[in-house]
Amino acid sequence: MEKKEKVSAEEILSLANTLRWDLGMNLHDTVTESIYEGASKIAKKTVRVKDEKSSVNWDLKIDKVVTSKWLGFPIMFFLLALVFWITVAAANIPSGWIASLLIDTLHPILKNGAAAIGFPWWLSGVLIDGAYLSVAWVVSVMLPPMAIFFPMFTLLEDFGYLPRVAFNMDSLFRKAGAHGKQALTMSMGFGCNAAGVVATRVIDSPRERLIAIITNNFSLCNGRWPTQILIATIFIGGLVSSRWAGIVSAGAVVGVAVLGIFFSLVVSWALSRSVLKGEASAFSLELPPYRPPRILQTLYTSLIDRTIFVLWRAVVFALPAGILIWLVANIHIGQLSLAEWFINWSGPFAMLFGLNGVILLAYIIAIPANEIVIPTVLMLTVISSGIAGVGAGDGVMFELDSIADTERVLRAGGWTLLTGINLMLFSLLHNPCSTTIYTIYKETKSVKWTMISTFLPIVMGFAICFFTTQVWRLLVK
Repeated sequence: MEKKEKVSAEEILSLANTLRWDLGMNLHDTVTESIYEGASKIAKKTVRVKDEKSSVNWDLKIDKVVTSKWLGFPIMFFLLALVFWITVAAANIPSGWIASLLIDTLHPILKNGAAAIGFPWWLSGVLIDGAYLSVAWVVSVMLPPMAIFFPMFTLLEDFGYLPRVAFNMDSLFRKAGAHGKQALTMSMGFGCNAAGVVATRVIDSPRERLIAIITNNFSLCNGRWPTQILIATIFIGGLVSSRWAGIVSAGAVVGVAVLGIFFSLVVSWALSRSVLKGEASAFSLELPPYRPPRILQTLYTSLIDRTIFVLWRAVVFALPAGILIWLVANIHIGQLSLAEWFINWSGPFAMLFGLNGVILLAYIIAIPANEIVIPTVLMLTVISSGIAGVGAGDGVMFELDSIADTERVLRAGGWTLLTGINLMLFSLLHNPCSTTIYTIYKETKSVKWTMISTFLPIVMGFAICFFTTQVWRLLVK
């Protein structure tokens, strides 16, 4: 009897869920609006405000602008672009200082010290040219942007603007079957995808939280910005005069970021109507009042709880990646290194997608940290193309001092405009870094959803690059 009642209850719940889905998402809106409308009528009859006519509600006046139908999105994108611009522009100087200290100054000292105490060449290569350089690149490229982005993001949150972002984006995510708060976790992902995954805890619904986790990788994290900016500057900005090169390059990078938002909505829509089908939960958001940000608390929260935490995880994963990079570049089978064997073998396959073997290998061995993609690409290009007199030597990651030198290396390696475009697309659509993968598993406690979150972007990346390449080859002859 108990078993029969349990089955009957499950059938009733299943039927109720089906009917609620068929009714559409406006049901919750209607119920919520009626509750607030009733509360408003009661408040008007019972609450009296002193000097009601003379007082000015500045919060309401500001909200009429920042959440309006016509100005809400432009203001939101402008502030987001401003945060990105400040992050990139301000991070260049400290990144250069840290790179100069850790790579240009300390790396030769460590190499000379290892030689002085009699380290074998291979041990010096593994520990210093591999593990140390990998960590140095991650710290120099990752620390300054995070130390700038996260405080600004937290200031906007503390000021009260981020709830307005969620309010503006709510209708788009509801149409995609996701939660409006996914806009906040997506924005956090622009700083670091691992932090964005952790931020999904603000979503109460397990189904919608899982959608936000799976799609967070479509936000360009700070580790992918250097690749986007460099490739856009070389291949996109180079198409126009120097006067317009900067604007065109920046527009291309922002376009890729917006494309990531589009893919996030599309995948959310597909998941909410297939394997994660369900009704979008109501998002009753009471906009908090604007208030002066708490600077000291903001700095502590963003620098200690977010920046240092994420950076430490990235460093832990970057160590073995650096060792692997050095090994594949310096272990030879016959006349070729392991890297050259893989590049030659995967080259024809990569050409189908408008890429090359260097890019595939770079993204495989740089899974622990996207920050080391460009140094790895340059090193592998020099090795596979036999370019002499460039970089610090075979099997050592490096970056060149000027964009012109970098362009010459890439062009010598057979790179074209199509290669650059596809690399920008693949940089957006590829697997999360190992730090994010580990964070996804910690948050979901599921190998299944971790694997889906990992391999879904890769499949999409290859599909988009293949489509782009075939259309390009049909139109450009």
